[in-house]
This record gives sequence, structure tokens and C-alpha cells, in this order.
Amino acid sequence: MVDFLVHKFVKDYENTENTAVRTSYGVMTSMVGIFCNVLLFAGKFIVGLFLNSVSVLADAFNNLSDAASSVIGFVGVKMASKPADQDHPFGHGRIEYIAALIVSFLVIEVGLSFLKTAIGKIREPEDLAFSAISMVVLLASIGVKLWMAYFNRKLGKRIHSSVMMATATDAMGDVVTTSATVLSLLFCRFTGINIDGIVGALVALVVMWAGVGIAKDTLEPLIGEAVDPELYRQITEFVEGYEGILGSHDLIVHNYGPTRSLASIHAEVPSDVSIEISHEIIDRIEREAAKKLGIFLVIHMDPVEVRNDRVTAIRTEVTATLKELDKQLSIHDFRMVDGEQQINLIFDVVVPFSYQGEKLRQLQQDIMERVRELNSRYQCVMTMEKGYVAEK
Repeated sequence: MVDFLVHKFVKDYENTENTAVRTSYGVMTSMVGIFCNVLLFAGKFIVGLFLNSVSVLADAFNNLSDAASSVIGFVGVKMASKPADQDHPFGHGRIEYIAALIVSFLVIEVGLSFLKTAIGKIREPEDLAFSAISMVVLLASIGVKLWMAYFNRKLGKRIHSSVMMATATDAMGDVVTTSATVLSLLFCRFTGINIDGIVGALVALVVMWAGVGIAKDTLEPLIGEAVDPELYRQITEFVEGYEGILGSHDLIVHNYGPTRSLASIHAEVPSDVSIEISHEIIDRIEREAAKKLGIFLVIHMDPVEVRNDRVTAIRTEVTATLKELDKQLSIHDFRMVDGEQQINLIFDVVVPFSYQGEKLRQLQQDIMERVRELNSRYQCVMTMEKGYVAEK
């Protein structure tokens, strides 16, 4: 069914990096979401009124909020597809994250509203009716929501859409809440004990928890995330794969939407090579990164001494010394100034975020002492910095 809908309504569906194709995916999933959720709301609302069940009614209005979320998702995807302009040179892709954030607030609001209603039902329970037809409607809604979760997750992964992934998560939350509602009705049917208010409160809490999860997932790219290790590997291997590039560091990726990224990286080049030649290589990497990776890449050149065997040997010694202190430590921009009284070793140290305050100062002191043990004339001039890659 998923592939049928994609083939039917999305032209050039395999070209998922294309903005127009992504918009078509978003429009299709939004329309499917609106149709399914309005249908589920109508069925559950009728069942909830017939059974006099707050948990069923809570579930019904949760589906109505999902329909509203699909409308917001539709608007968000359409607005995010707008091309770059003078005021927004990197496009409007982040609107998709804002749309997902609005969805999360709607989900939380629905949960709060029905938590209040459920608490009232706990204090003053009311009789529940029971109907086999109503039970069939609720079980069918579970099946529909399972399919919607699969539908949105599959397409969300295909086009890297936070809105679709948020919708998939919300759909799985609906499966849990409707299942709990069904169990409460069956429990009341066979035991005579009415736990509708309690289950309604639990349903409301699950709904709110799902909303908080969606908010968290969408806030992270808006605030600014660390670079995903796989993306870090992909970009660094791409840059370092060019002849004339000795290494790279300080990769930073700025996200302007699911398919819009700007990155900067420091590339190490031999210091004895003409700057015109190195600059030509850098320009070629930047152009080909845009074509092959879809990333606007800005590269800063760092000249590295490669002919001086003494500098190379000292750098190797210093690197090994740092690895003995902590295998996660690394250095770059290594330079040496050889004076009469001392030898200044100038370099940057990349440290994990776990090093803070006194622990960071102690590490700096330990590095200085350990390096001085290699040679009493060594004097470290260090810049301690944090990495930009997510730690696993």
C-alpha cells in the first residue's frame, strides 16, 4: 500500500534530495493523515458517547488533534519548500522543524485536557455500556494506527523528515492508548470494576509523554546539534581522499533543513606546496562536495610541516603521550619554535565534553608535565577545545 501510494502520487519518487519531490511526499502523507484521523475521530467519538467512556473520548479527540497536526505538517512542508530569497539565503527548510514543534504542543495540550477530565471521572465514576460493535471499531483503529506509524516512519526515513518521524511516534502512542482503552472496557465487562478514569489518566500521560518526545527531537536541530559520527566520517573521508590533503579537523555542520546543510572544515595541506596549487585543490573539493554530498562546504587551509623530520618525530611523541593520558585526546595545528632556552610546542588539543572546570585544568597541567618529561626544554603552548562530533 505504501509503495502504491508513492508511485501514484509522487513523481520522480526516487529523487528524494529534490525539494519538489520531498514536498510531494509531505503533501501525500499529510492528506493520508488527515483522512485517516478524521475517520478515526468520527468512529471513536460515536463509540465514546455510546459507552459513556472518557478514555474513548480522550482517544477520539487525540485523533482529531492528529488530524490538525497533519494540516500543520502539510502547511509546514509547503512553506519549507520555498526557495532561498534575499532575507533567507539558506532557504526555509527549518520551517519543517517548527511545524513539528507545533505538533508536539498540540499533542501535549490534548493530553493535559483529558488528564483533567479523567481525574474528574476517577472522583465520580459513571456507568459504562458495552458493545461488541464498539469493540470492533476500537480494534480496527489500532490496526489503522499501526499502519500509519509504519507508513510515516518508512517515508520519514526515506526523505529525512522530522515531521513524518514525529507523526510516526505519535501514531505508536495512539496504538498504546487505544489498546489501554480496549483493555479497560474488557476489564469492566468481565469484572464489573470501572477503571475508565484511571486508564483515561494513563492515556493522557502517554499522550503528553509522546508530545514531549516530539518536542525534544525537533528542538535539537533548531538549537544546534553535534555532528553525527557517520556524517563526520563521510565528510572527512571525502575531503581527505583528495591528493594534496594530509588530514582534516574542526568539522562543523549547520543544519538549515532536512536536505540543507552548510559545513566548514580545516584541511591540512603541505607547507612546501604553492598556495595557488593548494587553493585550487580546496576549490575543487568545495565544488564537488556540493554536487556529490549536497553540502555547501567551506574549507580553511592549515599548512603542515612535512619535510622537517624532527618536527614530525616530536609531533608523533606528543600525540602518543596524550593518548596515554586519554585515548580520546587528539591534537592538530602542531608547530614548533626552537629557541635558545626552550622549545615552544604550539598545538590545539581536542578534549571530550566530560572535561570541565578543575578536571580540564588538571588535564592541561598533566599534559605539560608529561611532555616536559620527554625533553626538559619543551614548553607547551596549548589551546584546549571541545569537538563538534556527537559522542556515542
